[in-house]
Amino acid sequence: MSDLLSVFLHLLLLFKLVAPVTFRHHRYDDLVRTLYKVQNECPSVTRVYSIGRSVEGRHLYVLEFSDRPGIHEPLEPEVKYVANMHGNEALGRELMLQLSEFLCEEFRNRNQRIVRLIQDTRIHILPSMNPDGYEVAAAQVEPETRAVIRWMHSFNFVLSANLHGGAVVANYPYDRSFEHPVRGVRRPANTPTPDDKLFRKLAKIYSYAHGWMYQGWNCGDYFPDGIINGASWYSLSKGMQDFNYLHTNCFDITLELSCNKFPPQEELQREWLGNREALIQFLEEVHQGIKGMVLDENYNNLANAVISVSGINHDVTSGDHGDYFRLLLPGTYTVTAKAPGFDPQTETVTVGPAEPTLVNFYLKRSIPQVSSVGRAPSRRHGVGAKAQPQAARKKEMEMRQLQRGSA
Repeated sequence: MSDLLSVFLHLLLLFKLVAPVTFRHHRYDDLVRTLYKVQNECPSVTRVYSIGRSVEGRHLYVLEFSDRPGIHEPLEPEVKYVANMHGNEALGRELMLQLSEFLCEEFRNRNQRIVRLIQDTRIHILPSMNPDGYEVAAAQVEPETRAVIRWMHSFNFVLSANLHGGAVVANYPYDRSFEHPVRGVRRPANTPTPDDKLFRKLAKIYSYAHGWMYQGWNCGDYFPDGIINGASWYSLSKGMQDFNYLHTNCFDITLELSCNKFPPQEELQREWLGNREALIQFLEEVHQGIKGMVLDENYNNLANAVISVSGINHDVTSGDHGDYFRLLLPGTYTVTAKAPGFDPQTETVTVGPAEPTLVNFYLKRSIPQVSSVGRAPSRRHGVGAKAQPQAARKKEMEMRQLQRGSA
């Protein structure tokens, strides 16, 4: 009986309605007012900032949640949600506003799950990437796209999702098929990334926490487990999730959240309740894998150091503060950090299913090889001159190996 009571109380907490939440569509002015309303209600953990302007001059506002808004804290991961990339796909925009109000309200209510999430994570929410509405730009990049690309490079984002409509499925990279196209023939083909298992897990986290996405049958389509590789659905060039994976440190998936791209206002409450737990669980997924600092022998931060994982052909780099984040599934990995002018360092790391494993790297400066410049020695003396340094180096290496073996 106590178990049933516990489940009931959990469901009551999960589905309780928060008074300030209003289930309606928000025009641009309403959207801006909502963001600043959240900031005013939770000033200690929120910040509203603009990453640029749209074609018609509207600000692209982002709402940040953090225990230190506006400041990157080393070893605290950055996560982003991007919605309303296409002007006629409105559900994601409304869900982001609901999520913003929910996070603020639950933080004020001291919900420990939300408090811990905000204390340990820097969350950025862009409710509308395209406030001017959907329009196709031929042969040019719109200012909204340029602004988002600059934003991606301004923060060392680790995890991200962009929200769309028109289907109900969690879509993961690659989006683009690498098969040679045949004129007049549509040939979708599964095109996995080197991190395919990790992306499938991230997609399933959202799908199975969603109210009905995991069932697979939605909008007249069937997607097993409610997930799909982008290219196996349809090939798309220059997609956001591929750009994130190939050109930043961020792991990004695409969330298609409704059959109707612009759902009626009376459906917004149902959609919010169906997505709320999934949105929170996906944010929590940033706390897995490994993270740490890359420092030199004097404990100075090393930015742009390359972190490689043996067997996975995808590297990440350390941020401006020397901290790095590498999402990984549970397992044992060989991880190497390297930076120009420094000797690489390799560590064997075991990753568990819960909190990320802390792995710091301390790189030593490479000792440059000194080459003698002068008159070339005779052949007879040259052999002896080269043999001695080589023998000494070989002996030194043997001594190092013996020391490592005995350590």
